[in-house]
Amino acid sequence: MKQAKHDEPATAHSRTRWLQLVIGILCMGLVANLQYSWTLFVRPMHDTMGWPESSIQLAFSIFIIVETWLVPVEGMLVDRFGPRPLVAGGAVLIFIAWTMNSTVHSLPMLYAAAVVSGLGAGCVYGTCVGNALKWFPEKRGFASGLTAAGFGVGAALTVIPIANAIKANGYQNAFSTFAMVLGGAILVLSLFMVRPATGLRAKAVSRKVIETRHNFTTGQMLRTPVFWVMYLIFTAICAGGLIATAQIGPIARDFGIAKMPIVVLGTVLPLLTLTLSIDNLVNGLTRPLCGFISDKFGRENTMSIVFLGEGAALIGLVQFGQSPVGFLIFAPLIFLFWGEIYAISSALVGDTFGNKHVTANAGALYTTKGTAALLVPLGSLIKETTGSWSTVFIVCAAISVITALASKTVLGPMRRSFVEMSNREALAEAALASNHHDVPNTGTQKPVA
Repeated sequence: MKQAKHDEPATAHSRTRWLQLVIGILCMGLVANLQYSWTLFVRPMHDTMGWPESSIQLAFSIFIIVETWLVPVEGMLVDRFGPRPLVAGGAVLIFIAWTMNSTVHSLPMLYAAAVVSGLGAGCVYGTCVGNALKWFPEKRGFASGLTAAGFGVGAALTVIPIANAIKANGYQNAFSTFAMVLGGAILVLSLFMVRPATGLRAKAVSRKVIETRHNFTTGQMLRTPVFWVMYLIFTAICAGGLIATAQIGPIARDFGIAKMPIVVLGTVLPLLTLTLSIDNLVNGLTRPLCGFISDKFGRENTMSIVFLGEGAALIGLVQFGQSPVGFLIFAPLIFLFWGEIYAISSALVGDTFGNKHVTANAGALYTTKGTAALLVPLGSLIKETTGSWSTVFIVCAAISVITALASKTVLGPMRRSFVEMSNREALAEAALASNHHDVPNTGTQKPVA
């Protein structure tokens, strides 16, 4: 009986943290529609309002920039006030943004809605990933990977209803309806979000995972060289992946196989449609998988393997992608080896800079997505200059190989040295504080009340 009572707090804690993870995944699946379903609204908006599609797509670029670059600020608020108010605020902003989209009559108003939408998405995305990292300090890669997977896989469940709503009642009605559905659902879920007790630490971290005992603020983190090495590596691999994945459609059309019919379970699908469906699936599944692997075998070890795999997949697409089977194999492999970066990067920040400010700190590294997005037009520039997609993919493959080597030979030793030094300093500070506390009262000091 006594043992059962002793185990009750641990059992309750376990249930709570898994519930928090599920809530985060659900919120991510709902907020993902702001990004993944946008393409469904572009053509109807063009046909109704007469705006150029390029002008409409500028709203999407604004959304991505705001959603990405403000996550560190939103993370600081989460670390201070907890997840509930930030996710609830994000839900309200999402409702406002899509309600604005349903009534816009000018491009400036559309762009203003994109700013509001980006703020809402950033509040939800950064909070859910950060909360997962805090609740699962011994499984950071797996927890952040599952949460990030919700952003891709969850959207697949609601994109079809949104498309049907647009077809049945027009894009304005779809915006207003799903403003209530998405915003309302996230708002309800936010009411059940809590953060763990202060001081929660990993109890069974793999020896392959290097973990700090010190909690660095975002300002302190930004002053460390190891952070900027991380930033450079993740910007490079993200840019290479974005350039490659953005060209999957054009390269299939240039190879003349985009519309080739493929029979799957008695259904005929164009090759490109089937490939993109598989791409999105593996892009979601690789995040918890590689996060779990990195928890067991180390972050840099996993990074070096998957980045090399990315390079091999890119070369494989160039060499064998002109055949339908080759395209169906190597295009999804590109997504498989690339999609995990946001799971590993978030866990890497928690390991290196501590758990207390991990939401803001992970958000700072997440801005590599925005930085990398600025480099995506280089892919089209290389294609126009050389006249070949092969050059684009070879450049991206080279970037992947370089980042794989840098992860193992540069970041790994540098981060190990940094963590060991910070741990020594943390132990020295703790010992000094303990000695100071044990100094006997000589009568010259007043007792603490």
